[in-house]
Amino acid sequence: MKVSTLLSLLPTAALAHDLLSVAFFAKEKTQLLDFVSDNEHIDYGCRPVVIPSNNEHKLHAMLTEEQVHHYRRSLDAGAIRVETLDHLNKRQTATAPIGKGDRFKGGKVAPRGLGNQKPDVYGSYQRAGILNADEVYTALKGLEKEYGLELFKAPYKTFEGNTVWGGVANKAEKIKKGKQHIYFTSGIHARERGGPDNLIYFISDLLYANKHRKGLTYGNKTYTNSDVKKALGAGIVFIPMTNPDGVRHDQANSNLWRKNRNPASSVSGINASVGVDLNRNFDFLWNFTKHFDPSVSPASTNSSSQAFYGTAPFSEPETRNMKWVYDIFPKIRWFIDVHSAAGTLLYSWGDDINQSNDPKQSQFNPAYDGKRGVVNDTLYREYIEEEDWYNIELQANRTTAAMVSVGGRTYVPQQAVGLYPTSGASDDWASSRWYGDKKLNKVHGYTLEFGYPTNFYPTAEEYVQNIIDTNAGFMEFILTADEIGLKDERNE
Repeated sequence: MKVSTLLSLLPTAALAHDLLSVAFFAKEKTQLLDFVSDNEHIDYGCRPVVIPSNNEHKLHAMLTEEQVHHYRRSLDAGAIRVETLDHLNKRQTATAPIGKGDRFKGGKVAPRGLGNQKPDVYGSYQRAGILNADEVYTALKGLEKEYGLELFKAPYKTFEGNTVWGGVANKAEKIKKGKQHIYFTSGIHARERGGPDNLIYFISDLLYANKHRKGLTYGNKTYTNSDVKKALGAGIVFIPMTNPDGVRHDQANSNLWRKNRNPASSVSGINASVGVDLNRNFDFLWNFTKHFDPSVSPASTNSSSQAFYGTAPFSEPETRNMKWVYDIFPKIRWFIDVHSAAGTLLYSWGDDINQSNDPKQSQFNPAYDGKRGVVNDTLYREYIEEEDWYNIELQANRTTAAMVSVGGRTYVPQQAVGLYPTSGASDDWASSRWYGDKKLNKVHGYTLEFGYPTNFYPTAEEYVQNIIDTNAGFMEFILTADEIGLKDERNE
């Protein structure tokens, strides 16, 4: 099935309330794969993700009302149909507010998480709203003042001159490089509101609980003070807002801005052409026109696309900052890049289906250039060591189970390639480093997509629930990482 008339969707130029959350339904997963191939211009969120739905499969997207009418007229109803998701669209008109002023008073007040407070305080968090970009920084300063959290300033300033800040949370007061094995980042896609908050409040919970010798409770999930100490003992490096330019722009305009604000490749008069999709800018099969089958497009060379990959791997200061962390903290073993909105935890690989039989079928083998990314074929599948495969699936299963147990929302563990391949993603690049150079520490990379599909602007109630869900997930992730192993014995 091919749609001959393609309508341009540029949500970066539209207000959030001009777009509708929709789902395309089909009996077979392959039908939706073909649809994505023919309609790459549609905004599918972070990446196209297919979710089983009764006896069908569904693919979430965001469309204008005009586009909804177009697809209802042009689609073969016997194969694929599109439906607006009224329960999501109603929520889109009642999004959580962006915080005004500075609730942390320039760093004089430390943030408090939800894991050691009763539910009756949730209303105050809902009313205060999502942290504004300045508050992300003052929250870090507050944690530094209250608990001695060590902060660091990444070396590369953004196009608009913003500094990217991070922190290091350990059980020991004195930070020793090489003792940090967990790495969390958020805010790479600007419109995915609440991601920085999830990390800030989680670290706040750990530090408060450690200081006051308490445990943590997230809905139906409870962790002891021993769990808290074990989590901090793993050593956590985190950057809560990797794309401050984009976040500031999105918060000021509510236009579902995804990319950074680098105008180097922009076209005069086309607002959507500003910026790079930072999660297509990492050095993992970045040159997709060379490495992938020509029938797939895991990123885009078009600067107006939501998935524009930039001018070179790590062309952007934001991605270079994320890379720099691995140089400063060389023993990082487990990594999560926090996104929304899908309700999934994705593990490598994202370019093709996993296999553990043929090491020659590798991202580093030029013999397979032009053959990767066709998900349903058997010509190429991405090699992963069998033990790694087992461990990353175990981690994904346990983390999502913890998140589901919090309050019953659905979170699905799945391989990142899913319906359609991606290139240049942060999680795949992190995982690929050891496969390309055995002298480097092995890292297991993940993408956590919290919340409901395509609902990038949560309501106040969802905002709080997202904090609770992700914080339980972060805790379970660290404890499972500790159980599986924080160190690569071959490199110790």
